[in-house]
Amino acid sequence: MKASSRACPQARARLSPLTDMGGRTDIAGNQTRRPWLAAALTVVMAPALASCSAAGPRAPEDPADAMLSNAGPTNAAPSNIGPRVVSLNPCLDAILVDVAAREQILALSHYSRDEGSSSIDPALAASFAYTGGTAEEVIALDPDIVLASTFIAPATRSALERAGLRVETFGSPVSVAESLDQVGKVAAMLGRADEGDALAHKITQSVPDRQSLPEKGAVSMMLWQPGQIVPGQASLVWDILSRYGTLNHNAALGLDQADHASLEMIVANPPDVLLIAGDHPGQLHPLLQGLDTTFVARFEPKLFYCGGPSIIAAADRMDEVRADFMMNPSGAHVHDAR
Repeated sequence: MKASSRACPQARARLSPLTDMGGRTDIAGNQTRRPWLAAALTVVMAPALASCSAAGPRAPEDPADAMLSNAGPTNAAPSNIGPRVVSLNPCLDAILVDVAAREQILALSHYSRDEGSSSIDPALAASFAYTGGTAEEVIALDPDIVLASTFIAPATRSALERAGLRVETFGSPVSVAESLDQVGKVAAMLGRADEGDALAHKITQSVPDRQSLPEKGAVSMMLWQPGQIVPGQASLVWDILSRYGTLNHNAALGLDQADHASLEMIVANPPDVLLIAGDHPGQLHPLLQGLDTTFVARFEPKLFYCGGPSIIAAADRMDEVRADFMMNPSGAHVHDAR
């Protein structure tokens, strides 16, 4: 059986949870046994293992083999690595890959494979296994913990819990402080408190205290998100932006969380700084280049879809925007397409 799993990394990944179902210890120190699941899945996997054995091993330079080699044998995970986990949420994926030991991560969500919105580097995300989010896939991996959004489908959660899996859910943080708390909780569940503290420290250091963007005082700023909507005052992204001494321009337009802002509305009453995250025709219109007193810059959606490590990337981008804005005299217009 081991020779077959070495011959096919995919089969080995699917087989791994079966080989240690007989006596794994969960986070609470309880023995976990699911012989019914092991027996059923072993029958299902038998043809795949046979075909993999005939196919022979992959070339050493195959990235998938390199990943599995670095992670160690998945069917014999060391007992001291902590609980093993499957994530069903892209924002939790981002925290997970930063604080967990690689061997702890059985699978990420399929959302992290979307380069347009993933908060994880595409190459890094591609190096991990992933699921489509179905209960069957997760149960087959037999994780100690399943990380999910509070919006997980009730039927999926019920199926996972009936199979004896521990499901931990998290909401979307609306402030830097809430995101730091979330990082700490995820890290603690995985037995990686020190790594959680290290990530929290990096996040805290990346965002400034309340300060003025230009020396003349606070500047009005507007984030124009995909779908031509705007964030509210009580949102994570605005908590980040406001730390640069900016005033939320939404109030001047009578807008609040997720309200629609038209091109005409913005042209008639433009902010000092306009961050564009969408690609609607109105958000790419030549009229924006005629806003002589407005600094226009790109601010990619992946910078604010999640908290955790994304806060660091968002702060880095804001540092660039601030530097570019301060280098240009009042009344000058720059369209920063980065």
